[in-house]
Amino acid sequence: MRSVRARAALGATLVVAVALTVAGLAVLLVLRGNLTDRAGLEAEVTAREVAGELALGKAYAELEASDDDSHPVQVTDEEGRVVAASKDLEAISGTGTSRTVPASPAPVPSPGDDDDDDDDDGTAPPRSEVSSDRPDFTNGTATVDGETADYRFATVEVTTEKDITLTVHAGAPLAAEQEAVNTVRTSMLAGLPVMLLVVAGVTWLVTRRALRPVEGIRRELAAITASEDLGRRVPEPDSRDEIARLARTTNETLTVLEGSVERQRRFVADASHELRSPIASLRTQLEVGAAHPELLDVPGAVADTVRLQVLAADLLLLARLDAGERPGRTAVDLGALVREEVSQRAADRIPPEVSVVDAELLEVGGSRGQLARVVGNLLDNAERHAERSVAVSVRADRGDVLVEVTDDGAGVPEAERDRIFERFVRLDDARSRDDGGAGLGLAIARDVASRHGGTLTVGTAPGGGARFTLRLPGRPGVRGAGNG
Repeated sequence: MRSVRARAALGATLVVAVALTVAGLAVLLVLRGNLTDRAGLEAEVTAREVAGELALGKAYAELEASDDDSHPVQVTDEEGRVVAASKDLEAISGTGTSRTVPASPAPVPSPGDDDDDDDDDGTAPPRSEVSSDRPDFTNGTATVDGETADYRFATVEVTTEKDITLTVHAGAPLAAEQEAVNTVRTSMLAGLPVMLLVVAGVTWLVTRRALRPVEGIRRELAAITASEDLGRRVPEPDSRDEIARLARTTNETLTVLEGSVERQRRFVADASHELRSPIASLRTQLEVGAAHPELLDVPGAVADTVRLQVLAADLLLLARLDAGERPGRTAVDLGALVREEVSQRAADRIPPEVSVVDAELLEVGGSRGQLARVVGNLLDNAERHAERSVAVSVRADRGDVLVEVTDDGAGVPEAERDRIFERFVRLDDARSRDDGGAGLGLAIARDVASRHGGTLTVGTAPGGGARFTLRLPGRPGVRGAGNG
């Protein structure tokens, strides 16, 4: 029962079994009701025929309708005594009268006896009448000529010309109804197991066919796991059902996973390459200094150490960002943050020009340290490429806070504006690594902006250089998102 096919087949079989059982019971009840109503109608017709004869004044011994052995008749008076019955009727039950028909009915005056038509007071005799009310129906048994069977009885009242109220009980056999119901029930019980076997078999085969692509997907995933080849893809069926969508989603996941692993491998390779140069340079200088102390380049060793420290810090920050680290949601005033960062860059080749719209609220939620790293990286990039000027501005814009850093350098070609945010990317291959950095500053800046729910884009500055725009959502609940 751990198989999906087995559970599906069992579930379908149980559902069909319950449905067929309920439907079969409903059919039997309807069939029995219809046949019982038919027998009741026959009994009512016979009862009304006998009542009609009694109303016409026929004697009990001359009742024609009571001679039919298939429809036993019993007539009782107001006191419940049997005054007439079918000639072969020996016993009866279910009519509310005596269970046994006496050999000699009670001596009740026959409706046909010759009596005076008028009463002593000279009034006219009462009219005979058969009750027009709906008869009462009951089920019971009757013994006719030594054979006992079930019957449907109809009870009709009649008033004779002598003002005698009689009750006529007429029965119709239920043998046909019982036989039909038994036949249908037997057929259903015989066909139900066969039907359930067919349902179980068909469900098993259909489920097996439907799940065949899933098994193919499972096998291919197992092979990918074993071979560690993320370039392989699972087969996609031609159908447009859930399994086809599962296969497409699986392949999309494999594509993303392959790209992630490839970026991780490239990152490790580039990081190893970037770390190798300062470490090798620092080791060389230390070895020369150890052998010839007078030749030790202390400033160069310090510069290599600082570069190695910065690179290690950048790699650690990228590792934390890749691991899904989320920044805090403390309030950060970007205007004050930019002023503080610029004030600490007194040794820059080109002092940045700062423009902050103090009249507007410039608070965002996030990590002050990470946002300071973004501003610092953008300023470092502008200093590296500017010729005579670097400017930074902070303003509010439609609920967001914008930080723009511009320079008057050569700018960024439009075709390279997405590539420069990749890790370890340098557009100027001829530039030395010492002057150009490791190519991680802009990648870190965009990742931090994305983690803060913002964006970092590059365009063209009014003076022809590059303009980097950092857009961050304003802190919730803070008013003052102007139009800039």
